[in-house]
Amino acid sequence: MIHLEVLTAESSVVSTDVDSVVATTMDGQVGILHGHVPLVTVLQPGELVLRTGGEEAYLAVSGGFLQVTPQGIIVLADACEYAEEIDVERAEAAKRRAEQMLEAGAPETDEAAVEAALRRSVARLRVADKYRVKARRRVLPAP
Repeated sequence: MIHLEVLTAESSVVSTDVDSVVATTMDGQVGILHGHVPLVTVLQPGELVLRTGGEEAYLAVSGGFLQVTPQGIIVLADACEYAEEIDVERAEAAKRRAEQMLEAGAPETDEAAVEAALRRSVARLRVADKYRVKARRRVLPAP
């Protein structure tokens, strides 16, 4: 087990012991287990998968930093929410707005900011979709 703290500017989202964490970084996904070497990395908008005793929890992270120390894992996230808390309609609307702004190519548009908003929306939708798929699997009877 390894201790995990996930913090945003507004709150402590997670403070628990986990078996492993999978995070989306600038260099791809990284898996962290107890005894991992010290690490500091930048998080990309994406998923944070927490595994404990055969159970998984999915969180959408909009970016931030991840640090692994001998004492545990600390995630400092710009924003973070559990998959089941994601407002899918709001995320889809944000994605559509960003796509329309990029398509329009207006000169006053901050393209980098719009692309970042699009990546955040897509990450939130991907995490929400993964949670819905897992929930359906639990509900459906075995064939």
